[in-house]
Amino acid sequence: MRPELESTLLHCRNLPSPPGVALQIIDLAQNPNATLADVAQIVGMDPALSARLLRMANSPLYATRRRAGTLAQAMTTLGVNATLSLALGFSLMQGLRGSHGSEALQEHLWRRSVLAGLAARILGQHAGVPRTDTLMLAGLLQDMGRLALLQALTDGYASLCAKANGNDALLVLERAHYGSDHAEIGAWLAARWNLPGYLVDAIARSEDERPAEDLLQRCVQASGAIADLWLAGERPADVLVELAQARIATCTGEGGPGLDALLPEIAASVPEIATVFDVHIDNPAHLQSIGEHARELLILRNLRQIQEMAQTRDEAHALEERMRQLTEQSRRDPLTGVHNRLHMEESLERAFAIAGQHSPLALALIDIDDFKQINDGHGHLVGDQVLRQFALSLQGSLRASDLLARYGGEEFLLVLPYSDEEAAIVVLQRLLAEVARLPMAVVEGRPIHVTFSAGVAVQNGSHARFDNVVAMLQAADGALYAAKRGGRNRVHLHRG
Repeated sequence: MRPELESTLLHCRNLPSPPGVALQIIDLAQNPNATLADVAQIVGMDPALSARLLRMANSPLYATRRRAGTLAQAMTTLGVNATLSLALGFSLMQGLRGSHGSEALQEHLWRRSVLAGLAARILGQHAGVPRTDTLMLAGLLQDMGRLALLQALTDGYASLCAKANGNDALLVLERAHYGSDHAEIGAWLAARWNLPGYLVDAIARSEDERPAEDLLQRCVQASGAIADLWLAGERPADVLVELAQARIATCTGEGGPGLDALLPEIAASVPEIATVFDVHIDNPAHLQSIGEHARELLILRNLRQIQEMAQTRDEAHALEERMRQLTEQSRRDPLTGVHNRLHMEESLERAFAIAGQHSPLALALIDIDDFKQINDGHGHLVGDQVLRQFALSLQGSLRASDLLARYGGEEFLLVLPYSDEEAAIVVLQRLLAEVARLPMAVVEGRPIHVTFSAGVAVQNGSHARFDNVVAMLQAADGALYAAKRGGRNRVHLHRG
């Protein structure tokens, strides 16, 4: 950043600063021993912040079987890390939402920030980022440099934005006028506010042309591209679609969900998240056409790649070898995004060994009830959508230490380390309620709901002990069939 710009920003009376509550949350976020009580003492001083956290806890992104009616219940639902991340995001963005500059531009930036935060969180779920709440915060704050420039330089920066045709053009103009772009300026401001290092780095790398090495930063880069595409006109430029697809692929892998699969997921959460952040965001009428356009471009791109690689035999051999390596390295089911069976079997062996003679380990085999009727009645594409949403619904209600994998067809395997019979049953009953509550797909305006049956086996519990993983799997499988025979939509515990 040019010294003269830094001096201008430092001496500008309009440059935003963190609210008092945000400063306390920043300090608390640096404390690894922070408790919910510590967070509640700070958050409770701000009624508006408390109300936002309560609403977020009851939103589809976090809601569990029991609706939170108090701040304490909401914070228990969210947990310490999520509460800190969300509270910090609400506080900082409210401080950045000033009254200077064009109201239309303010709202555009606000919409882009909220969309990027939501997109980053959903991408993180598919990419396997452990703490998606910190990812949502990073996505939300990536445009803080633009919001700060609009408040500090007002008319000058608004005029610059009006001249730019798209985000890339704006970056060029910013660098020409200020010697820095809004990503660098946002990172500088984040560092001055003493935000955690991962946030400073994510903001700084958010507009890099090359994908970042860090997965969290790649998800933030992709979230900005998705937000730009969402806010584009009726027929977005090919370059916007291709950029979003390319950046998504760096997060979820070539076999992971693409832009056409992610857009409906984002659309489903937009109404609630927009209300929580007090911003109006439309689901564009051309959302479906964007997905179709993305698939067309992807097909064309693949055809070009095949033609180029077919030019020589050496290139064809190189592609074949690369594909073999990618297949060997792949550890996730390409349809649902959860772990695949190979990875699960290896992980289960390790978990069984760690449990040893003392620590409890719960294993659940989960099977969607009457799934064949969905494929027969609505087709396999709808069936695939149900499988994806089912896996996402389960994954969203689990701990970071829990492990979910697609075991085959409509069957999933869930490993719950350090969980005895009682804890495992509580988790599975919560998942039953969550799955029954959420539609897995919508066909011709009608939601499709499913139920599941589950068989649970517990190592080092009060009912049984197993000599090996195979015996434990067989016990869970027997319990699953007992649940099916018992009428489905239930959990059955193996008791030896």
